[in-house]
Amino acid sequence: MRSYNLDLTPLFRSTVGFDRMGRLLDTASNTEAPSYPPYNIEKVADDQYRVTMAIAGFNAADLDITQNNNTLIVTGNQDKGENDVQFLHRGIATRSFERQFELAEHVNVTNAGLENGLLLIDLKREVPEELKPRKIAIGASTDAQTIEHEKKAA
Repeated sequence: MRSYNLDLTPLFRSTVGFDRMGRLLDTASNTEAPSYPPYNIEKVADDQYRVTMAIAGFNAADLDITQNNNTLIVTGNQDKGENDVQFLHRGIATRSFERQFELAEHVNVTNAGLENGLLLIDLKREVPEELKPRKIAIGASTDAQTIEHEKKAA
């Protein structure tokens, strides 16, 4: 049996919104990691992302989306109810699920929608003004110059 060692370094360079993308990719290749429902993570713009999940058979009432600090939790529970349908083949999975995504700092959910069996969750990085980089002018401060000038004048 061959074992492959995957180099994920090129992926780490292009992931801006998800700090722990490497860990997510490593666990995704693990056989014990949940694979249902399948999902995509897209970079829509510089600070905007979208998680798309394939959830055929679920409606909006069956889904719950929660953001708790830096964790996005998507759960789905279908009401089985009394169903007299007899399946000859059942290929569409309708089992309950819980999928968690670790989000980077300051990434928040901005919108969620259900379209053609796909759950679309829009995310945006919103860094507060006080944490954004600011440009510092080079030179003596005006207060220091004023104090020195007043000392010389006296």
